Amino acid sequence: MSATRTPVTVIGLGPMGQAMAATLMRAGHPVTVWNRTPSRADDLVAAGATRADTPADAVAASDVVILSLTDYPAMYDILGPVVDDPRRVLAGRVLVNLSSDTPDASRAAAEWAAGHGADFVTGGVMVPAPAVGTPAAHVFYSGPKAVFDAHEPVLRPIGRPAYLGEDPGLAQLFYQAHLDVFLTALASLLHATALVTAAGVPAGDFLPGALDLLTDIPAMIGDGRELARELEAGEHPGHLSTARMMGATADHIVRTSQRAGVDLALPDAVKSYYDRAIAAGHGDRNWTALFEVVRARP
Repeated sequence: MSATRTPVTVIGLGPMGQAMAATLMRAGHPVTVWNRTPSRADDLVAAGATRADTPADAVAASDVVILSLTDYPAMYDILGPVVDDPRRVLAGRVLVNLSSDTPDASRAAAEWAAGHGADFVTGGVMVPAPAVGTPAAHVFYSGPKAVFDAHEPVLRPIGRPAYLGEDPGLAQLFYQAHLDVFLTALASLLHATALVTAAGVPAGDFLPGALDLLTDIPAMIGDGRELARELEAGEHPGHLSTARMMGATADHIVRTSQRAGVDLALPDAVKSYYDRAIAAGHGDRNWTALFEVVRARP
């Protein structure tokens, strides 16, 4: 499909949906929008978008329908009634769901869409709304490759597409796994800030260095491909650090937090991984031996 002036519908106009709709408009696509709260479309309509009166009208306006919603149940709430539209507007459409949910939810949604004659592509946008459409933006996609390939030029302005495979659940799996890292890092940043401010240290004296530490982590742990190889091979050499040594630090963080009156849930959880790894006989192996504790077993 040519990306030149391809009509696109965007359903869901939170910050992310608005950013995607605006980006597609700047790329030259006629954009139709719909949102439960119609006023959220006002700025986009003023810029040239078309406001649909109903979800069925929104779907009927374009072959490509992008969904930017809170979760997948919201998709059923909005598109469920569309199924009964006498125009059968879902048939032949490509639904690109860029909402967050679980891999299983994505697979079930793909089956639901197929049952109504629509193709389904799952996506996960890996930047916040202000970065949509910038060189920093990238998006995970999965689903039928022929469908993705046909519509990739239309989707590309949103962010650099990374196609993962036919399984509709893969994009959500990667999306949630990346957010696992992201949310845990954010929580640890706030916990650490609470720890130093409890001692009367201004947050501004701490946070710049803490953010530097976050950006330095890749250099500390090495190349991701080598780390992946070691994890897959079960190799956890302990010549530089050990689970026992890191576990002692985890214990010190818990005790420091306890003394400061800061919430213990996060440091307790981290310490538990080290405790369990040591108990399983991995104390003299690298910290990566925690993988043997947390990974799924057949």
